[in-house]
Amino acid sequence: MSNRRSVVRGLGTAAMLAPLLAGARGASAATESHATPAKMSDEHMQAMRDVLGPNWVGREQVAMLLYPGFTALDLVGPQYFFACMYGATVHLVTTEPTLAPVKSDLGLAIVPTVTMADAPRDLDILFVGGGTQGTLDVMQRADVIAFLADRGARAKHVCSVCTGSMVLGQAGLLKGKRATSHWVARSVLPEFGATPVDARVVTDGNVTTAAGVSAGLDFGIAVVESLRGKPYAAALMLQAEYHPQPPFPGGTLATTDAAVGGMMDTMMAPLAEQFRVAARGGV
Repeated sequence: MSNRRSVVRGLGTAAMLAPLLAGARGASAATESHATPAKMSDEHMQAMRDVLGPNWVGREQVAMLLYPGFTALDLVGPQYFFACMYGATVHLVTTEPTLAPVKSDLGLAIVPTVTMADAPRDLDILFVGGGTQGTLDVMQRADVIAFLADRGARAKHVCSVCTGSMVLGQAGLLKGKRATSHWVARSVLPEFGATPVDARVVTDGNVTTAAGVSAGLDFGIAVVESLRGKPYAAALMLQAEYHPQPPFPGGTLATTDAAVGGMMDTMMAPLAEQFRVAARGGV
């Protein structure tokens, strides 16, 4: 019983420290967790090792792209899970020349930690979230596409949520890969040499893509599991109380009322065509 209490105390302490410390650092530096274990007692650290295994501490370098008009939840959900990996460093990489806050498509601004010029060259995770007009705009920026192509050529994991896959595709990072995207843009993936898959999360080699917005939570958990193992991912799921129970069925064309789905499909069809034109036009 005493050993069990030790494990529970260890998990409780460790699970809460990561987000609190990340928040305390603010936006003046990258979100780093590697100092966290030193804050714990030896007993708590042993409890973490016992439950989570030998890979509970790592040194991953994570780069998450911020561009004007991105969808905030595409980024914020995965960032939560990545920043809770002990030892990982999460860089919020702005496409702009300064570290001024970058405004999302719905007005939520996030402060970056580094410019593209100063981002690490070798990454464990390269991540791009999606959006609408902002995503179309960034697909036409040669500097951003060159940055992604360069970092993506060496990154251990190349990742996207929602229409972020369009940006990865523009950088040539989806060729020959099975991938997914928001349902509106999934049919555009063959333009980039990718095979579209109707799934929440798709992994093909070192490329992991997620469907629209909320799938970013599933994606973040899946990537944490691949890096740190299932017990670690399960601990973060519990910490976040990730157990979704939507109030009614929906979220896909197949499960949404036909009238609503038809209206949304018609309304958003022009966006898919814009992505298709951008893919064919290049940079």
